Order: sequence, then C-alpha cells, then structure tokens
Amino acid sequence: MNTAPTTPFDGSAPVRLAEANAPSSKVLRLPASEPLKLACDQLLGPVSIAYETYGELNADKSNAVLICHALTGDQYVASEHPVTKKPGWWEPMVGPGKPIDTDRFFVICPNILGGCMGSTGPASINPATGKPYALEFPVITVSDMVNAQVRLLDHFCIDQLFCVIGGSMGGMQVLQWAAAYPDRVFSAIPIATAARHSAQNIAFHEVGRQAIMADPEWKQGAYLSHGTNPAKGLAVARMAAHITYLSEQALHLKFGRNLQDRESITYGFDADFQIESYLRHQGSTFVDRFDANSYLYLTRAMDYFDLADDYGGVLANAFRGTASRFCIVSFTSDWLFPTSDSRQVVHALNAVAAKVSFVEINTDKGHDAFLLDEPEMFATLRGFIGSAARTRGIGE
Repeated sequence: MNTAPTTPFDGSAPVRLAEANAPSSKVLRLPASEPLKLACDQLLGPVSIAYETYGELNADKSNAVLICHALTGDQYVASEHPVTKKPGWWEPMVGPGKPIDTDRFFVICPNILGGCMGSTGPASINPATGKPYALEFPVITVSDMVNAQVRLLDHFCIDQLFCVIGGSMGGMQVLQWAAAYPDRVFSAIPIATAARHSAQNIAFHEVGRQAIMADPEWKQGAYLSHGTNPAKGLAVARMAAHITYLSEQALHLKFGRNLQDRESITYGFDADFQIESYLRHQGSTFVDRFDANSYLYLTRAMDYFDLADDYGGVLANAFRGTASRFCIVSFTSDWLFPTSDSRQVVHALNAVAAKVSFVEINTDKGHDAFLLDEPEMFATLRGFIGSAARTRGIGE
C-alpha cells in the first residue's frame, strides 16, 4: 500500500476528469493483489481511495470521525474544491470549534467507490485496457462503498470509529457501517436518509439516467475515449434531481412566479421564470465537476440499497446486539427522505433496545437542509457528539 497519487490518462480531458485519476487530495492505493470483493461477486483491483483529513489522530486512536458524503459530494468536506474553487460542502459543520470540532477530532472524508474525484470509478483507468473503465466498471452497492472505507481505516490502524456521520446517501453508508461493522462504530449519525430506497426515488433516478443515456454524446458510456461529453443529459439529470432536494415552500419563498430579467413573459421557451434560470444554472455548473457515468453508478447503488433485505427482511435484525449509540435526524419538509423513513430506523433500533435518540427538525428547506445553516441541527449534533465524546473519554 502507498498514498502516492496515480498518473493521469493522456488527452485533453478537463480538470474534473484529470481529478478522477490524479486527485489533489491524498490517495490510498490498494494493489491488485488485495482486491475488493464486490456484492456482484466480481473482484475489483487495484483500487484507489481518495480522501481528505482534518485534525490530529490521538494516541489511542479513539477520536476518529468518518464523514460519508452524499450522491454528488466528495472528499472536500471542509476545504476548497480543486475544480470549482468553492468552500467545502459542509464547512458550517466541520472545523475548529464547530460541531465536528477538528481541534478535538480526527476527521476522515473519503471519496466513495464509484465516484469521480480520485476513488476508483468508471472514469478511472482500467489497467487491463489503459482506457477509462466506462461501462466495464462493475455495478457497485452501498456495502461495497463501506467495505472500501474499511480498508482506509485499516490503513490508519483505526479499530473503532468514534463516530460515522452522513446525510442522504451518506446516511445510507452510516446505516451500513452500523449494521455490518457494529464493533467498529462507537456512535452513528444518519441524517435525512432511509434504510431502503423508495419506488418514488428510484423513479426519479431512472429519469436522470435516461436523460444521460439519451444524450448522443454519451456514446454508450464510452464518451471519454471518444472525446465527447454528455453534458446536456447530465445537466437535465441534475435539474430533475435538484427539484427533489428542495421543498415546495422553499421554491415558493425563493422564486414564486417571479420573472427572470424581464417585465413580461416572452411567449417562447427561454427562461422566463427565475426558477427556470436557477435550474439551468444548477445543471450547467454541475457538469463542470461531475462525471456522467459516476452519476449512473451511484444512483443505481442507492436504488439497490435495502438494509433489511440482507437480514431476513427484518430491519431490526440488522442492529441486533449493537452497542453503538445513534442520533437520527430528519426534516419536516424533506419529501425525498421523509421523517417516516427515519422513524422506521428508530423503531428497528428500539426493537433491539439500542441506544438511540431522534429529532425531527422543523424547517422549510427540504432535503438539502442538512447541508445548510440549520441552528437546531447544529445544536443537536453538538450536544450528541459532546456527550458521546465524554462517555468515550475524549477530552475537550
């Protein structure tokens, strides 16, 4: 094993694609002799796991916090993104004196398996061909993502995480961690998530995938080798998904039926309304930092997630005997992962007498609330993390 960056593939790929093979962050490389066994029964190796760290690991390695990112997130949780140059996606939460206090905790945030910011994914070079994997990359699952993260923790010789935390697809990873590796999780914070993906959410993902695959520039997934980019399809996929991250009230308050840079409608198909302009902007900026095939693979991984299915169809069995303590958070206006999804997890944990606290936060910000300035969420997590740290014997 080593942490040296990989070599970028040749060609005139934009910066975001160069990051897929030569990321700006740290990289752990697992050799082909240590492949990952995937849920689809394939072996994947060699494997790269790109990650960022913040803070210092203490002497007994008891203060490690693993942050699992959501579908379109990455390892740059509290540092500048190398492509967009924007601040980290969870800077309000992570840093000195913040709820996840980097003066107190050693924070690890990996790019997930299948991602496009340095961890092995469809944009990575297939060593067997010297070309990007594209659709030759095996279909992965949330459990595969977590198993890759286990290899990263083993690299740091961390036997038990103080906390694993994440929202949305990151929350799915948290639940998978708690179920598959209970002895390695002291505390778990799944936010705005579910133990299985709903039919409605699968439907939205399928619309996005079909938009990408209908783009003639997709080239049956081999667009990198052809020097093309299904930007239009990926932008539409992002637009459709972004609607689900918001709430109707948030859209009404922010945009209403306000017109965009005009005093009257044009009787045409330009962006007459501010909401149209906003969604087009979201789509166009997304394609600058994300890979279309990664979007296909990661949405599929979310679709396949059904934690109870691995435990005889009974969700409580996934947590039986756990000593981990849980803090589960949902939001009133989140219709993508409604509070009922979180309550199912709470009920399963209660059924096995697990240590669990639950809070539903009243907000109009929708699913994306976990990424935004939500004082009640910050206060809740600060209290839970502080209490767990005192129990764990981690000093101030």
